Amino acid sequence: MRESDEPAIEFREVSFSYPFRPPSLRRLSLRIIKGRKTAILGPNGAGKTTLLLHCNGSLRPDDGAVIVKGEQIRYDRSSLRRIRRTVGLVFQRSDSQLIAPTVYQDVAFGPVNLGMESEQVREIVEETLHAVGLSGYDRRVPHQLSEGEKKRVAIAGVLAMGPEVLVLDEPTASLDPAGAEEMMDLLDELHERGVTLVISTHDVHLALGWADDVILLVDGEKIHQGPPGSVFDRPELMRQAHLSTPPLVELVRGLAARGVLPRDTLWKGVPVLIEAITEKIPGYKRGSCGTIYIADLSNGVSAHLPQLIEEKRIRHTGAMGTIAKREAARHGIQLHFTHGVIDKCLLRATMGEDSLIMTTGGMVARVRERVSEFSLSYKLDISIVEIGMPGEEHID
Repeated sequence: MRESDEPAIEFREVSFSYPFRPPSLRRLSLRIIKGRKTAILGPNGAGKTTLLLHCNGSLRPDDGAVIVKGEQIRYDRSSLRRIRRTVGLVFQRSDSQLIAPTVYQDVAFGPVNLGMESEQVREIVEETLHAVGLSGYDRRVPHQLSEGEKKRVAIAGVLAMGPEVLVLDEPTASLDPAGAEEMMDLLDELHERGVTLVISTHDVHLALGWADDVILLVDGEKIHQGPPGSVFDRPELMRQAHLSTPPLVELVRGLAARGVLPRDTLWKGVPVLIEAITEKIPGYKRGSCGTIYIADLSNGVSAHLPQLIEEKRIRHTGAMGTIAKREAARHGIQLHFTHGVIDKCLLRATMGEDSLIMTTGGMVARVRERVSEFSLSYKLDISIVEIGMPGEEHID
């Protein structure tokens, strides 16, 4: 999605203390930029949750101001209702956010309280559940769902209000690795639809691969803000925040120190890192590259994909987004990649193997642009074939 330098949320000299406790935020100033994926990173007790609770007026500063879309938050009831339609907040513990006896009623709670007509509420609930991959869950009991499903219901309840900014406290907490991957995949889908995302985490690996912007918080103070490379490539910052440097960063730093790689290679993705290393191998000769097929499932091609996979002898399949994953399961398509799909298919293409990426909507353009950019950068002949209905193929 397109970015600007316009702040979605701005903190100006914000201080806050809970009763009888040391300050949680200390004269905190920062800007969360519209259109970016921002990670608030820091150790336990750094003030990350407290910061997020200020983003939609759930907490009021002792001093300073929080600005949303250029307007300072006011804390009367009508002003807070308006702010919370702009900035949605998802808590770490989903159970604290699920209040109704059915999923439908939970997601409908916000629109109903806005005075919407029942038919409009129904349409919003159906659309929102579809967006988070929970179509057909409307009659389910929230507290009987898995942790991952509960988090999706909580996100749906917030999305039903149509927020421009979505703020999530430790979105992968209590999820297993597969559930965590699916959660981050869902957030990427929402980002492609135009939602500005802010998460808190102490997981350096998650922030490294996901965030456009990292805010490093220690003892309620911002010690740094910038792209991932400006944080993880500075050992003194990591030590100050009591965080460990990801091993991949250590590897690139060591290779850069020996003149093997440019220092910024890692931040461009693993396929770029591998290509940069490959170029240094004397006498290395590359074979022909594979093809990446892209199927936009919003065009009704799902049922034809098993035949396509067989006819084209496609060795690897990946799905980006909850809708794509459900369609793959519905048609019995085995998925080899469910997270980091583009990079994994790029790696296979450089080894001469074909892949199929299933996705929807704006994600299609994201795949095409990433593959084209990578191919041009390294003068690789990776074909992109966009799949339509039988007989309809567009080849780049």
